[in-house]
This record gives sequence, structure tokens and C-alpha cells, in this order.
Amino acid sequence: MGHQTIEIEPVTPAIGAEVSGVDLARPLDRTTFEKIKTAWLEHLVLFFRDQVLTLDQQKAFGRMFGELHIHPSAPAPEGHPEILVIHADAESKAVAGQGWHSDVSCEEEPPMASMLYLTEVPRAGGDTLFASMNAAWEALSDSMQRFLEELTAVHKSQHIYGHVAAGADVGDIEFPSAEHPVVRTHPETGRKALFVNHSFTRRIRGLTRAESRAVLRFCSSTCATRSSSAVSGGVPARSRSGTTVVPST
Repeated sequence: MGHQTIEIEPVTPAIGAEVSGVDLARPLDRTTFEKIKTAWLEHLVLFFRDQVLTLDQQKAFGRMFGELHIHPSAPAPEGHPEILVIHADAESKAVAGQGWHSDVSCEEEPPMASMLYLTEVPRAGGDTLFASMNAAWEALSDSMQRFLEELTAVHKSQHIYGHVAAGADVGDIEFPSAEHPVVRTHPETGRKALFVNHSFTRRIRGLTRAESRAVLRFCSSTCATRSSSAVSGGVPARSRSGTTVVPST
């Protein structure tokens, strides 16, 4: 297990960095991994270019961050329940994750991160965008921060994962749901972030329906416009085959 000399190049001041000088197909020594993790905690999203990974190698790198998550509804390759395959082409009417969201926030303990490995991308477009919810939080006034810190939100998934119920009795399927603080604090960095999203967050506890809709609409708008520029999954701003992306969720 050899030591790899890595370089970290920020993409923007608020979010995102490219990591070079590392081959994720090789086992990483602890020093190299700690540099990667430190960069991830600081920059929130890391891009690794020109990687060639098997499913087992991708999972081995993921396990260095912690226990791997198994998606509650999506099919997985045989023998690899931790892998979620995302496919879209010219005939696709919708694309997985096409709206602003935090992965699987409907679970009681959502995963702390996701890992995307791009194997085939279009010649133009196909970018994945990321937004800093830390920056969105920090852009709010003190009064709005105090208001939001007291709130919790209900996250549900049946409207997202209902397709798994096709041909089955919905009553036999348990769709994940959870209640989380609207503002969460990272356990390692201590930074606060908004934790609501358009896909899974359905309502704010303790508010009327109209009030809840207004608050969620405001938070979604803050995510899209005040999060110090959502970062494209590419430098330049487009995706490339062989790119591995590790975003905080």
C-alpha cells in the first residue's frame, strides 16, 4: 500500500474541489485518505478525474468513510446491494435526482455522503449540480436563523418511490419517512446548514399548511440563489466519463 501524493484545487471559494494525483482503484494508506477526508470536510464536494473503478473498488473507497448505505427502493446490480445504477438517454422522460435534493433525507439516519461514478456521459450537457447549504444558511439574517433553528420538518418518500409498488399492494410496502431539524450541525466541523429539500420535505411541523409552504418555498429559493453559486460537476463546467464525485449530503 503505497503513499500517493495528492493535490487539492478548489473549484469555487464556497464549494467543490478537484483532487489529483490519486488512483482510487489502489488501496489508500491512512495518511492519503485523511488528506482526502479533510479536503471533503472543507470543500463539501470532491471531484476525482480519469478514474477506472470496478464496483468492488468503488465500494472499498466508500467504506473508508463509513458503513455503506443500501437504497430503500432502487434495484441494484446482482451481488452489490450498495450500488444504485442511474441511467438516462434521449428517450427518458425523467432523470433521477433532476431537482434539488439531499439524498434519502426521508430516512431516520440519512447517509452522510454519496459517491457518483460516471461511466458514460453525453458529448454536451449531463452535468450534476451541487449547492452549499452551509453557504445558504450563512446568507440568512440573524432573525431568520433564529426562527428556522426552532423548527423541524417531515420528510416522506412514497411520492418519490411509489413506482416500486407497481403491481403490489401499497399497504405491504413501508416507505421511509422521518422528521429532522430544519437546521442541522455537522458533527465534525460544527458548521450549520439548512436541511430541507424540494424532493422529500413535505411540511414544517407546527406551522399551518400555508405557512409551511411559504417557508419551504423560501428555503428552496435560498438554496438555488444564495448558496454561493451551485457548482457544476465538472471543470470546465461539464461531466466526463471516469469522473468520481463525493458530495456531502
